[in-house]
Parts: sequence; structure tokens; C-alpha cells
Amino acid sequence: MEIYSKLIFFLFSLLFFPLLSSENQISWKEHIIDDSSLGPPDLAGSDGLEIADLDKDGFIDIVSVHELDTEYGVPKGYVRIAWGSDDPNKWELTTLAAGSDAPSAEDVDIADADGDGWLDIVVACELAHLIYFKNPGTNHRTIRWNRSIPEITLNRGSFIRVFFADFNNDGKVEVVAANKGGENPDIENAPLNNISIYKLPKEPLQGDWEELVLTQVRIPINSQPVDLDSDGDMDIVVGSRGEARILWLENIGNFDFEKHDINLASKLDKGSWLTGFNMDYADMNEDGRLDIISSVWPSSVYILFQPKFPNEIWKIKKVGDINPDRLVSVSIADIDQDGDNDIFSGSYSLGSRDKDDTESSNRSYGSVVWFKNNGAKWEKNNILRRKRGMYDKWIPIDLDKDEDIDFIGTRGNSEPYDGVIWLEQMDSDHSESVFLPARDKDSATVPFDD
Repeated sequence: MEIYSKLIFFLFSLLFFPLLSSENQISWKEHIIDDSSLGPPDLAGSDGLEIADLDKDGFIDIVSVHELDTEYGVPKGYVRIAWGSDDPNKWELTTLAAGSDAPSAEDVDIADADGDGWLDIVVACELAHLIYFKNPGTNHRTIRWNRSIPEITLNRGSFIRVFFADFNNDGKVEVVAANKGGENPDIENAPLNNISIYKLPKEPLQGDWEELVLTQVRIPINSQPVDLDSDGDMDIVVGSRGEARILWLENIGNFDFEKHDINLASKLDKGSWLTGFNMDYADMNEDGRLDIISSVWPSSVYILFQPKFPNEIWKIKKVGDINPDRLVSVSIADIDQDGDNDIFSGSYSLGSRDKDDTESSNRSYGSVVWFKNNGAKWEKNNILRRKRGMYDKWIPIDLDKDEDIDFIGTRGNSEPYDGVIWLEQMDSDHSESVFLPARDKDSATVPFDD
């Protein structure tokens, strides 16, 4: 009789426990780190961000850039730092740069550029130049950081992405940047523009940076350093918005790079374009090679599986889409702690950036979703959808030290709600709702179409 009872219980478990566990849906609680109520009243257009311990106090700090772009062409911007503490809800906020130092600040990276043991900062400005900030090593939050705008980056139109990386393995970083040419260029008539490495002098504040042009594409949108071929040196993955393609530059050594086209084995969905605007990297099929996980305009995420040899075609797999919203961000992490990589994504709302439009013609809203990896199949999990929001970048981190993955990100396109946020991962034991907003008043919530 006891054996019979155990058998019945086992069969019951197989039938019903999967259903019960699927109801245990992950939920997310929004926290505001920086916005116009905590910082400058005109803070808007929040875009790139990076994290690091800038003052060596043992806590993560957040460097964020803000374009102030309720409309195009505003020659101002902010670079902000949120200084961390032992409480993820307590941050000290300072402004690193403002105004003409950071006009339409778009992207940021962090590294020890001068070898003094302190992490420095470089920013790409979409309406101007690159700007470098030297870590003072003391009184980080109260004194003005010395800075330099390298002359070679002036009057160049528009820098859209910037990264530090050591390309010749000498222990010193260089800077690689994509120059878009203009903030809002004409795709059909845009000229070719540079993907360049900038070799830094011993003291980068001197400003006499040396430019090495690696390649030119129409409207460069990305120039991301990654050891794509896993040979121990940094390659570069390039995105071209104007040509709707990506390619990679293989590091041969001594600042010599070999260009490889990334040709796809099958077509994308009709009306879709692969530009490489946002990409992440992981070995998704466990063949020992890094694959590319990329946003595909307007609404999709695809995996590009790296072939064995550079001249071979890349097989692709569509993960999912958030149609009709405009998907812009992809971030890889094991969100549900089941041992495989999931994908976290956000979208780019169209329409007004400083008010909720009332007309129904605009159906592209600000949404956040995550795609659960179920092996051969991906499952989309909706988190939030608002009339206004641009969720351009996410950094996975267990910020509250509770052994699950949270996400730090920026929000734009939604003045006065733009800024830096973190989404705390919870589960259904803590909330009956998938998403708990930080504000009582915000841009209007819109139901998902699916």
C-alpha cells in the first residue's frame, strides 16, 4: 500500500509540479537611483552607463551619461556618478561634467588609462568629441576631476560609442570609438566614417592622442572590443547602421587587424535590419566559440552562431520579438538560475519625449521584457510597458546580495522620469504583480499586445 501511495504521488508530481512552478513567476521591483528630482532639474536623455569601484571603498559606483535630448541638437549634457554604499537604496550623487564638456553625452567606459592604479573615465559625445577624465585618487566626490578633450577628436561630427581595451597586450589600454558623423544623419546619403583606435600618451591628459583608422563604414554605430576568436587578444565587432550589417576585425597583432564580413546563413524577418547597435556575447550552443546576441531593428533579438572558420557563414536563430515596440538593448545573464543564459531587453518609445501622446497612431512604447532560455525554445516574459521610455542598456548584477540577478539600467525618452534605475528581482512569494513601479505617478502603463 505504501509503495502504491508513493507511485501515485510521483505521477501527481510529474503532472502538476511543472504547472505549479511555472506560476512561481519572477517579479521585479523598480528603484530610482538618479533622476531630475534627485539631481539637476533638466536631467533627461539618460543613455549609456558603466559600473566600477572608482574610489576603492569596496562598493560599486555608477557612471551614467545623459543627452538632454527631448529634441535633437541640444548642445548640452551631463556625466553623473552615483556613489555606492552598503545599502543599494542609498547613493551619493555628483555631477562629473555638464554643458559644453559633454554635449549630448552618449556613451562611457572605465579603465585605468594612465597606469596609476585608479580607474579613469572616457565619454563619447554625440554632438561633439571624446572627453577623458583622470581619477584624482582622493576626494573623489568633492573636487573637480581633471579632464582633456583630445584635439584630434574635435570637429568630427558625432561620437556614438567608446571603449577602453588593451589591443597589443602591453598592459596599457587604448581607446576605440565609432564616429557616426552626425547626430541624425541621412541614411541614404551619409558618407563613410571612421572606426578608430586612439593610442594614448603616458599621460592621457596631454591630449596628443594618435588615431589609427581601422576601417570606414556608413554611419558606424558600434565598435565593441571582445576576444571573439578566443585567442587571447581583443578583436572588434563593428556595426554599420547605414549599411545594415556587422563585421569583425580580427586582431593579428601590432595594431594590425583583418576584416571579416559576417554573412548570415538565412534571412532575417522581412523588414528587419541587423546594425549591431547593441550586442552581447556568450557561447550559446556550447561549441566552444563565442556567439553574438544582437538586437535586430525594429523589434527582435537574434543569436548569430560563430562558425569554425572566419570565412564561413554564420547560422542564426531568432529568439523573439516585442513587436510593435522598438527593441534596443540586450543583456545576457542566467536570470532564473537554471544554469543557462537568458536575455534581458528593453525598447525605445517613439513619439513625444516630454509628455504622453494621446493619439493612438503611435504604438511603439517603452517596454522591458526577458526571454527565458528553454533550450530549443525561448519564452518571452513581459515586465513593464509605458507610453514613454528608452531602456538602452542593462548591466546584470546581484546588487542587493540576495543571490539572484538584478539589473542596473538607464531610462530616456520620458522627461521628467529619465535617469538611472535598478530592477530588483523578486519572486511571486513577495509580490502578486510582475512589476512594482517606484513612482505613484509616471508615464501611462500600456498593456502588451500579446
